[in-house]
Amino acid sequence: MSKSDYVVNCSILFGELPLLERPAAAKAAGFDEVEFWWPWPGVAVPSDAEVDAFCQALEDAGVQLTGLNFYAGDMPAGERGVLSDPARSLEFRDSVGVLLRIAERTGVKAFNALYGQRLDGISAAEQDRVATQNLVYAARQVGGLGGTVLIEPLARGLNGAYPLETAADAIAVIERVRAEGDGDSGANVKFLFDSFHLASNGEDLAKVAHAHAAEIGHVQLADAPGRDHPGTGDIDFAALFGVLDTVGYAGRIALEYKPAGATDFTWMENFPT
Repeated sequence: MSKSDYVVNCSILFGELPLLERPAAAKAAGFDEVEFWWPWPGVAVPSDAEVDAFCQALEDAGVQLTGLNFYAGDMPAGERGVLSDPARSLEFRDSVGVLLRIAERTGVKAFNALYGQRLDGISAAEQDRVATQNLVYAARQVGGLGGTVLIEPLARGLNGAYPLETAADAIAVIERVRAEGDGDSGANVKFLFDSFHLASNGEDLAKVAHAHAAEIGHVQLADAPGRDHPGTGDIDFAALFGVLDTVGYAGRIALEYKPAGATDFTWMENFPT
């Protein structure tokens, strides 16, 4: 595979550049597709001018936006989603309107929904109920554009009291959304297979891929431990690619690693295809 076969996550890569300069940097580095976390941390509804500037940066760079996170609160401050917080449902739903505008303009169809951390004073059952309702809503909204909601576990110890740590945790959420939603708000909810988060929590990547092949909607790569580029940790990516081929995964593969220094991709010269 060449660089044009990968998606580069511009929220974690090219961190040495201002956000709106990163799409052009990705293009210059040989990538045609990019994905982003929510571009405005802590701001559910940015101004029209901010949204326009973000979309224009993508258009000017000549790259396709293929993935976008739902609003997840203030991630630099440690938040990992708001959709399970009963007090923030309206905030989350307001942000979905912005996400839809971006999707209509850019054509992006994959949307990662961070679940939210456990909160003191609110039962886990109540948080799960609210999260399910909000995910049903989100799935229905993006479903009208042919979009998919993605659910992922996160690495233990790095993301606060985030309750989804295993593939089974994420699949359980997907099943709840399907059970409570209708045909337009459940079938388009899929599992995000992130090599770093899964491996960090002790998951066997091959077993997860085989067990949940039909549910995998997207794949993201970073090595573990460390979350740097493949080849810096213990994951056997040649074996992982073989497994993904065997189980029939034909979707995009995104690079979502945290470089130790300035972003470069020389490591890809010897990366398995």
